[in-house]
Amino acid sequence: MTNINPGKLGLTTKILLGMCLGALLGFVLRFTAGEAQWVSEYFTHGIFDVIGGLFVSALRMLVVPLVFVSLVCGTASLADPSTLGRIGGKTLALYLLTTAIAISLALGAATLFQPGDPIMQAAAAGFEAKTAPSLADVVIGLIPRNPMAAMSEGNMLQIIVFSILFGYCIAQLGDKASTVRRFFTEMDNVMMNLVNVVMWFAPYGVFGLIAKMALTLDLAAFGSVIKYFFLVLGVLFVHALVVYPMLLTTLSGLNPITFLKKMGNVQMFAFSTASSAATLPVTMENAKDNLGIGNRVSSFTLPLGATVNMDGTAIMQGVATVFIAQVFSVDLSAMDMLMVILTATLASIGTAGVPGVGLIMLAMVLQQVNLPVEGIALILGVDRLLDMVRTAVNVTGDTAVSLIVANSEKDLNKETFKDPDALEKVIS
Repeated sequence: MTNINPGKLGLTTKILLGMCLGALLGFVLRFTAGEAQWVSEYFTHGIFDVIGGLFVSALRMLVVPLVFVSLVCGTASLADPSTLGRIGGKTLALYLLTTAIAISLALGAATLFQPGDPIMQAAAAGFEAKTAPSLADVVIGLIPRNPMAAMSEGNMLQIIVFSILFGYCIAQLGDKASTVRRFFTEMDNVMMNLVNVVMWFAPYGVFGLIAKMALTLDLAAFGSVIKYFFLVLGVLFVHALVVYPMLLTTLSGLNPITFLKKMGNVQMFAFSTASSAATLPVTMENAKDNLGIGNRVSSFTLPLGATVNMDGTAIMQGVATVFIAQVFSVDLSAMDMLMVILTATLASIGTAGVPGVGLIMLAMVLQQVNLPVEGIALILGVDRLLDMVRTAVNVTGDTAVSLIVANSEKDLNKETFKDPDALEKVIS
């Protein structure tokens, strides 16, 4: 590590600067040039699209090899393979708990504030929802028929299952597989170094993504669903700033303010990409270098969380379900509410960490309580922006759970956690 140069901007500051400049330039072009063809050709679908697209592609390039190598390395490093069951049990239990809390908060808030208006029913006409996979299909699909095909297709659940089984077998063989274990340990170091290379481009990539969003966001859509928008936003903030800190303090005794401060760069990445999977390299680097979470825990909990822990998506599903029920004048019974909680919690396990997939899973939730999936059309206009915010919530939850598990497993460097400049020392 090197010392911090006081005159040098840190990564978080650079990303924030990129977001602000991108939004400013995007809105200036939007309100000065209007619908000019040259703006669309050279900026919206030109420079901004290329810069943002390159950055997101670079992040996604890292996801599959990073998840595979990290999970194999983390699982293989367990001195006692039975530890995997304990860590996995804690992690899944906490992920399901936070998701159940999220959906319950969403349903309660939506019932209390009544965001739906029956006069909007006509606006949903003509929408065709994609078919959501059944829970049975999700469970059956956990086991890959062809691990190489799962990797090429980016099927994260199958990759996670195969990686854990592969690493578990390495751990069981002990010294007999020491060469393989050492190979994956070195590969893990290579992958983290590759993350650092991609991070150098991050402020420019974020600039392009936000500038394009400012040029293309449908501002008129806010008028019809403004109450829904702010209600979802409010529940997301409560979950991120109240629920996670309370769980962190109660279950680990760690300072939640320190945690939230150190999540800034990860949250901005998540916000700009709207993808938990694309943000995973940044989440893992931040967990290890800035929060002090050991590789044994972080290499297992974070890739798993990017796939199965979707609290922000669950919140959207809860509020949207009640909102659509109110628009179509359908009364949801207590049993319907419980069904929504159960379905949304389980559906989060099969929700890939990519932009927009929450809407597909929402169709599944709506079908479970006999609500028209056409109602999804009502929230499409503002979902992109909400998707960005709820992704930031998702990655915050992944890291909070990882911290709690690491603390319980004595795999947390508390000095690094308390050090306010840990990450800046690494990347400077």
